[in-house]
Amino acid sequence: MRKWLKKGIRMFLGTHEPKLDEKGRLILPARFRDDLSRGLVITKGQERCLYVFPMEEFTAITERMRQAPVTEKGARDYMRVMFAGAHDETPDKQGRVTIPGGLRSYAGLEKECVVIGANTRLEIWDSTSWNTYLADREKGFADISTEVLPGLF
Repeated sequence: MRKWLKKGIRMFLGTHEPKLDEKGRLILPARFRDDLSRGLVITKGQERCLYVFPMEEFTAITERMRQAPVTEKGARDYMRVMFAGAHDETPDKQGRVTIPGGLRSYAGLEKECVVIGANTRLEIWDSTSWNTYLADREKGFADISTEVLPGLF
């Protein structure tokens, strides 16, 4: 995290290439360790990656999700998948976290991984999947002629 950010606001940036060890552990990039040292949650993300949230951010998301009506099928489905696959963890002294087998399988993680900063969370990708995803999306990103998020730029 950078010192110029407002207190309490996290922003994860960059691309890192750690490897999974034989026990399914991944060493978190050093620049993120302080922000994740009090605990984190790893869960299924879209596009077959894993989301990693600082515990405080995951708690805030959980509170917002509680506002969703239980009568909304899409909300129920999303929450079931997200929470059923969630794993809470505290990194060890070396900054390692264990990624459970079910989550490794979901994201196709074997050894070569990519960890990207995605604003308020990290994402863990299989290296080949990330490279394919990025190659498919970069041209579209460069060619966008209208604002994806109106008023942003």
